[in-house]
Amino acid sequence: MKTFELIAPCHFGTEAVLKREIQELGYDVTEVTDGRVTFLGDAEALCRGNIFLRTAERILLKVGAFHAETYEELFQGTRSLPWESCIPVDGRFWVAKAASVKSRLFSPSDIQSVMKKAMVERLKEVYHTDWFTEEGNEYPVRVFLLKDEVTVGLDTTGESLHKRGYRRLTAKAPIAENLAAALILLTPWNKDRILVDPFCGSGTFLIEAAMMAANMAPGGKRRFTAMNWDAVAPERVWKDALEEAEDLIRPVGEIDLQGYDIDRKVIAAARENARLAGVEHMIHFQQRDVAQLSHPKKYGFLITNPPYGERLEDKEALPALYKTLGERFALLDTWSLCMITSYEQAERDIGRRADKNRKLYNGMIKTYYYQFMGPKPPRT
Repeated sequence: MKTFELIAPCHFGTEAVLKREIQELGYDVTEVTDGRVTFLGDAEALCRGNIFLRTAERILLKVGAFHAETYEELFQGTRSLPWESCIPVDGRFWVAKAASVKSRLFSPSDIQSVMKKAMVERLKEVYHTDWFTEEGNEYPVRVFLLKDEVTVGLDTTGESLHKRGYRRLTAKAPIAENLAAALILLTPWNKDRILVDPFCGSGTFLIEAAMMAANMAPGGKRRFTAMNWDAVAPERVWKDALEEAEDLIRPVGEIDLQGYDIDRKVIAAARENARLAGVEHMIHFQQRDVAQLSHPKKYGFLITNPPYGERLEDKEALPALYKTLGERFALLDTWSLCMITSYEQAERDIGRRADKNRKLYNGMIKTYYYQFMGPKPPRT
């Protein structure tokens, strides 16, 4: 099979986790930059990357790269790329997104317009036509400009990979599924350790943990744009990858995953999301205030996305909320607490400095992932 250069964007700060995932799938990583990991692979890698990677945003098939400081250079560089190797004569193609950082060309709409015209000119010459019906399959393009270096890729995914297909009901400010998975993978948690989310919201942390425990591929129940690209990834390759995902699911015995929230409706939504994900039997959800947080067993994990107080009226309640969380955590003396928040005084109100602190972006919000680590459990 032909070897492609594949680009996997991710949340800023989670590149190391994604790199490890890609290597564990068996592929060579060629570059790691802010918010992106590039690797080599064939059509099978394209399919498996979409189906198995928990922390990626999407999988882009790199079409090419070039330098451009003017729109004429952008036009000529785009026109020189081998679009016909991927896009058939009836394909529907457009520049879905353009991002520019520290480049002379910075207007997304202008970049998109110039590149579309250049693609049309290239394909007119190759296919000997002056008109494209664009009634066939979709071929969305994404482009990154960094310091005048242009990287162009075809989006094989479609809807972002964080949309696993199970979350139909959401609570206020839900955390993205791929970010939740990355935060879990940044901890030593495994299915033999207790996991509690005292601000569970839509249940995302717990559902992602349950899927990991059962070895369920995050993309096993959804479709991808490139499923219709027979010239790039034939149907049999997708079928083989999906069968592999199904074969790898394993039954989970005793597991302790618990989610609490003060809102009864939120708990109902979390239960429904877990049911849609096929893991409702693995998670116990309960309406409970953080002030009631407790557990009789030792060496568990609290992994959570507590309120940030983005609205002014909510900020006033944050010191008391985080102080209560800190007090309850202190009583769980062998446990670890891992939380993502944009609240700057979190450590002060928790009453302890974090053992690890990683800066991350949750959407456009700069956040911190604080890890207060408890002792390791004794070897059995």
